[in-house]
Amino acid sequence: MTGAPNPHFRPTLAAAVCGILVALVSLTGALAPPGDWYATLNQPGGTPPDAAFPIAWTLLYIAMAVAAWRVWRVCGIGHELGLFVLQLALNALWMPVAFGAQALGWALWVIIILWLAVTATLVAFWRADRLAGLLFAPYLAWVSYAVYLNAGLVWLN
Repeated sequence: MTGAPNPHFRPTLAAAVCGILVALVSLTGALAPPGDWYATLNQPGGTPPDAAFPIAWTLLYIAMAVAAWRVWRVCGIGHELGLFVLQLALNALWMPVAFGAQALGWALWVIIILWLAVTATLVAFWRADRLAGLLFAPYLAWVSYAVYLNAGLVWLN
């Protein structure tokens, strides 16, 4: 349903809000880093080097913010952005559960629910603005990969 911009849309405000939201979520990595115990765990095959995570997440967060901005531009604040905020909250919850609490089993549940929320957000974004949906697709791929990694950690440890 890609359409004309929302007449009440304020691009600078929306860009700031989208950027701030994803920046706040990104801080959970600093607040709940993996720690020494994580290095002692048996890792599933295909686990990337630690240096890959900040690069991947930076690119994903930028794409997520731009996608949300585009949807806000077309739809205003509606269910699409509600889904976006829901998946951001689940994203923010995963690190403290997995690394802060060292509860990989619970973290697996969180990331499965996150995967469902990201999928629903992608579908809603795609319907609102095709480019926004495309910008969200790499995030779904990364979360799918993260489900595998989290499940592997649970299985192997």
